[in-house]
Amino acid sequence: MAVRAVRGAVQLERDEAGHMEERVGALLTDLLERNGLTTEDLISIWFTATPDLHSDFPAVAARKLGIVDVPLICAQELEVEGAMPRVVRVLAHIESDRPRADIAHVYLGAAAALRKDIAQ
Repeated sequence: MAVRAVRGAVQLERDEAGHMEERVGALLTDLLERNGLTTEDLISIWFTATPDLHSDFPAVAARKLGIVDVPLICAQELEVEGAMPRVVRVLAHIESDRPRADIAHVYLGAAAALRKDIAQ
């Protein structure tokens, strides 16, 4: 079993805790489903949020999905002029037999514009 990394992002419409939980939850659910993963396959998850998001930690959505025994960490994304606002990014380390080229990176909604090269 190899260790792989899976990327993803979602843009929020507004900075509200419930909305963040819903959108980040959808991102994580999609990431797991598209890669045929369960929570047992997760090693760790890094979340970053743009500086304009402060209503909650993105990791709260993971915990509410039942991802309770996986190390999670949240950090603030760099504040770059002209960058897309209200974005939560994820970098998940997983155990998978899939070749690196078959890993599905998930960019939902407007966030797909961030990585047109790997967005599914």
